[in-house]
Amino acid sequence: MDADKSSPTEAETVAATDDSDSFTTVKSKKTQKRKREPDEADMDTTVKRPQFPPISGDQLRGAEEMRKVCVPAHRYTPLKENWLKIFTPIVENLQLQVRFNLRTRNVEIKTCKDTQDIGSLTKASDFVKAFILGFQVEDALALIRLDELFLESFDVTDVKPLKGDHLSRAIGRIAGKGGKTKFTIENVTKTRIVLADTKVHILGSFQNIKMARTAICNLILGSPPSKVYGNIRVVASRAAERF
Repeated sequence: MDADKSSPTEAETVAATDDSDSFTTVKSKKTQKRKREPDEADMDTTVKRPQFPPISGDQLRGAEEMRKVCVPAHRYTPLKENWLKIFTPIVENLQLQVRFNLRTRNVEIKTCKDTQDIGSLTKASDFVKAFILGFQVEDALALIRLDELFLESFDVTDVKPLKGDHLSRAIGRIAGKGGKTKFTIENVTKTRIVLADTKVHILGSFQNIKMARTAICNLILGSPPSKVYGNIRVVASRAAERF
């Protein structure tokens, strides 16, 4: 009986020794992080700047591009009368080619080998588009001379769905007697406004367009002109104080 009791204890001791030999020591995460820090410090973080050969002006300009501006029937006569004023700045100042296609009734503007700035094509198309919408040539010419001017258009019915006499009264409130209200908004906000049927076109800087658009929307919604005058004068004076 004593021999039987002693045999399992010996087996357990042998198994325990085998298990102890099978275990391997594992390094802690802290020691691994500490060893990585000097390796990261030794890494070379300098990046060599790639050197490319210079590109010629012809390659930078790319292929010839063309823009088309559609001319409605009621703007044919004004375009014909002011064609020389439109043609001169586009050709002489922007070095572009322009023509009026009699078959498709479009003003076509195209770049050429003398064109230096690719952005001049966008300026010329905006200039022609502003004139087609009804702006004077002198006012539309500012789109070529200045970079901070934009053109925005919206419909009266986009602000409020009006029909019949209600729509006519809303347009009349925007224009005013003899155009007084429209001229006042233009002078205070330093913009140019064109009323074409139910369309409203505004030409000016981003901040000024925002003020004029707010005033016109208030008039469409039914606010009296005197209240609109006061509001835009307050906003304009605050904007002047900021600058």
